[in-house]
Amino acid sequence: MKKTLFILFSQVLFISCLAQDPPKPGLVWSEEFSEAGLPDPKKWSYDVGDHGWGNNELEYYSKADLKNARVENGVLVIEAHADPTRPKGYTSARLVTKGKAAWQYGYIEIRAKLPQGVGTWPAIWMLPEESRYGGWPNDGEIDIMEHVGYEPGKVHGTVHTEAFNHTIGTQKGGQKMVPDFSSDFHTYAIDWTAEKIDFFIDGDKYFTFANTGKGYKEWPFDQAFHLILNIAVGGNWGGAKGVDTSIWPQRMEVDFVRVYEEKP
Repeated sequence: MKKTLFILFSQVLFISCLAQDPPKPGLVWSEEFSEAGLPDPKKWSYDVGDHGWGNNELEYYSKADLKNARVENGVLVIEAHADPTRPKGYTSARLVTKGKAAWQYGYIEIRAKLPQGVGTWPAIWMLPEESRYGGWPNDGEIDIMEHVGYEPGKVHGTVHTEAFNHTIGTQKGGQKMVPDFSSDFHTYAIDWTAEKIDFFIDGDKYFTFANTGKGYKEWPFDQAFHLILNIAVGGNWGGAKGVDTSIWPQRMEVDFVRVYEEKP
């Protein structure tokens, strides 16, 4: 009898817990970083190499190296290190969902704490899953969050297209000051529809990029994009004021990534 009562109590407790924590409406993909160790290989892959990545960056992006990318204490840690064994002197990580998860439209939010110091260049951004319009910048780029260390606290949200991109000085974007960017977590998000992309920090909208209706040269965002999380070192923008050699290692911590069908 006691065993039967215990089983019944356990079932009721389990059902009660489920009732208290229902699935979030419209949530289509999430990463809560609950398992310590390397990032989940079912969700994340790595871009690898030190060829500069089109920006004259200094880091070597490693693959499946706990020093540069790991889950600990419930957060993803991406950590850049000074490393004299590498030709350009630094290592870091660039995690991607390419080939594993991509989305066309939706509300995408990432809660993160950023690195600090001159020469750091963390980014939370998106690129197309396929090349539909002929490569970058024609295929588009969505920068949910970028921060360069020589402008502490100034967070950028930007888009790049064939018509609007930084190589010709026509990129479209907004900025918002986040004074405690490196000491506290903040939620960086976009609400992406067929009509526009809204950019948010902690729920506050600070920039909107509208679909002009003039075709892919201004709006290539009619296709699936995957997510990228990385810390670059130096580079054309991140290293515009040099690189402080005394600050390393530096880390970006990511508490969660969540993708909804629409803004909750």
